[in-house]
Amino acid sequence: MTRGNELGDFLRARRDLLSPADAGLVSHTARRVKGLRREEVALLAGVSTDYYTRLEQGRERHPSTQVLDAVARALRLDRDAAGYLFRLAEPAPGTVAAAASPAVAPELRRLMDHFIGVPACVVGPALDVLAANAVARQLYGGFARFDNLLRMLFLDPFARRFYLDWDRAARGAVSSLRALAAPFPDDRRVTETVGSLALHSPAFAALWARHEVRPRTSDSKDLWHPQLGEMHLHYQAFTVTGAPGQHLFVYSAEPGSPSADALVLLRALAADGEAGLPQGPAPGDPAPATGAGPCEPDGHGRRDA
Repeated sequence: MTRGNELGDFLRARRDLLSPADAGLVSHTARRVKGLRREEVALLAGVSTDYYTRLEQGRERHPSTQVLDAVARALRLDRDAAGYLFRLAEPAPGTVAAAASPAVAPELRRLMDHFIGVPACVVGPALDVLAANAVARQLYGGFARFDNLLRMLFLDPFARRFYLDWDRAARGAVSSLRALAAPFPDDRRVTETVGSLALHSPAFAALWARHEVRPRTSDSKDLWHPQLGEMHLHYQAFTVTGAPGQHLFVYSAEPGSPSADALVLLRALAADGEAGLPQGPAPGDPAPATGAGPCEPDGHGRRDA
């Protein structure tokens, strides 16, 4: 991510998303700007327009906690977005890791491979797939590569079939990326991922510009598998203690539901190796010496089962 005026970019994007009606203001004249004006945010926050302007322009570098609280309330920021605002305004020197750990512990790999019978994978702050069990690889087997959840979502054509509500999945993934990447502003993979996707995917660029922040610790997943059809799953994210930036994603289904039955079949397909779909290198294997990077268009097609 760029280290320019991130605080100002965030404030501008968030006031653009907030209408006067949402903020409890009445507008009697035609408006030439979307969202709130600077002077309206300043009024709601109880600060001068000049001070708020300097805050957006990056000329005020040390806002007080009281000011940040007031601005967060004025912009109707939820807890996650307010926390992100404080992180941008008051970075804690010496407590933020420069880069996340890409190495997955052998014990965690063993847990996923032998003791978790549902899809499970470990991702980094850029949503790189650092490790995955066979059931997860089978679940995502329709993609040309199972390497980065964002690249797959925005650059692989199969994603539009795999995600039954692609728009919801895309918005959630981008807001989650911003939350997961916030503690690692100097992480090379985060910078590469954001830069490449912004270049190659207008949809990603538009969502990234909204500056929405929402870590997804759990969510529903409505998916379509080429062999098993629709699957309605739930995933839970767990922080991996001792490995900064890593999260374990585990997918499950409502007991007794058709999706639970589909997970049983998915596990059997993974065990028998009867996917009938192209499989790339296992997550965590060294990348090939040639070819597209993790977040670049791969140019490969997809074979249906």
